Amino acid sequence: MAAALSIRGIRKCFGKGDKQVEVLKSIDIAVAPGEFLILVGPSGCGKSTLLNIIAGLEQPTAGEVLIGGRDVVHVPPAQRDIAMVFQSYALYPNMSVAENIGFALEMRKMPKAQRQARVLEVARLLQIEQLLERRPAQLSGGQRQRVAMGRALARQPQLFLFDEPLSNLDAKLRVEMRAEIKRLHQLSGITSVYVTHDQIEAMTLGSRIAVMKGGVLQQLGTPDDIYRRPANTYVASFIGSPTMNLVQGQGGAAGTFNIPGAILALPVPRAGPLQLGLRPEHISLDDASLWRGQVFVVEPTGADTYVVLDTAAGRVTVRTAPQVSLKPGDTAGLKVHGEHASWFDSVSGERVPA
Repeated sequence: MAAALSIRGIRKCFGKGDKQVEVLKSIDIAVAPGEFLILVGPSGCGKSTLLNIIAGLEQPTAGEVLIGGRDVVHVPPAQRDIAMVFQSYALYPNMSVAENIGFALEMRKMPKAQRQARVLEVARLLQIEQLLERRPAQLSGGQRQRVAMGRALARQPQLFLFDEPLSNLDAKLRVEMRAEIKRLHQLSGITSVYVTHDQIEAMTLGSRIAVMKGGVLQQLGTPDDIYRRPANTYVASFIGSPTMNLVQGQGGAAGTFNIPGAILALPVPRAGPLQLGLRPEHISLDDASLWRGQVFVVEPTGADTYVVLDTAAGRVTVRTAPQVSLKPGDTAGLKVHGEHASWFDSVSGERVPA
């Protein structure tokens, strides 16, 4: 049965005295039973350290970790009723696929017939029943990752932990396995925590996303919240591909936003220095607009084309239809769809309510 996970005031320091480094700074996250939480951020932000603390592989300097209401900070990993899927697969090379999947069940003294039935059930779920007699060396990377997930699934734990499980796979296989992980979570309903630095994985997999930077939780919310209402300019620039455009300017008193080279008619939240945030799909090309820029590069992606322009207010990316006629060096006008605008404080970078 899925369990709730509660992370309260978790701090982690490495080193002593003047050389002490705080890598996690009072992290608080509550995960509901059956939820799929993504920990996302750049390398060194503390996401893997937090996952290791949940798993019991690291001890926190301060704080509590509760699984199903029980504080497990001082409980050994084997007694936490968790299953972990690693980036490196961590399969036993001398065992067959069936033996790898059933190993934890054997250690729990599950009867052989029951164990074999469970292994076959999991293998069918992962569509690898034809591989049960093979050894890991005879498998592709995607097949090995399925076996690693099968080993975790077979245990039916309270909590799944994923440590960048798709990092070693090629782009096509990553997309396939991403869909597979989401399908398995929907079928199992087991509470899951997934670490990644890939914001596309975060957006497509998670029911909620925790964005981290420098050991600090920047924002916790649904993918839609994170994308449409970023808490600060860091989240705005980290989540989204291409990232959100950020334009520095001055809020005017009469519903205008003054930027270098143009005055935009926008419902600004206040007068004074502000940063305007706009996703590429919320700017369009319009020859009648007074805000103009020179095309720097045109990037076709198939379904869409991204046009990057240099304006007096900085470089801006616009999402357009596939067959755009512009080429580098051309001049184009930019129309802002202000109803989708995000506003940020120019000094702190924090979101300003509209």
